[in-house]
Amino acid sequence: MATQALRADYHGDRKDTEDKFHGAILVYINWDKHLFFYSAKAFPLDPNMPFAAVLEHVIGTHFCQHPEYKNINWDSVEWTLNNEPFTPVMEKSLAENGFDHKCLLRFKTAETSSFEAAGI
Repeated sequence: MATQALRADYHGDRKDTEDKFHGAILVYINWDKHLFFYSAKAFPLDPNMPFAAVLEHVIGTHFCQHPEYKNINWDSVEWTLNNEPFTPVMEKSLAENGFDHKCLLRFKTAETSSFEAAGI
């Protein structure tokens, strides 16, 4: 639900516009059906960063706490970017892969069941 001002003449400043991120873009990343992480995590990332670096240094660092992380077969992961099916090109940058400011990257892993099917 969008926020609406009480006065028609009120025009607030948005604090999360791309120009406020000093060249970075805000990327939300979510591991579907793994509620150990209850929502997408937000990362300010360099749009020139290769997707392989995101996989290793961002996803690898921030999702590895999950007990099933080590069981992921990355070759079978289903990706979506802004709710559209997505196939990342590892050596291409985020910009070249179609990432934009405040985009949502989601990944789904078939071989993991959210920690013993507990929804964790």
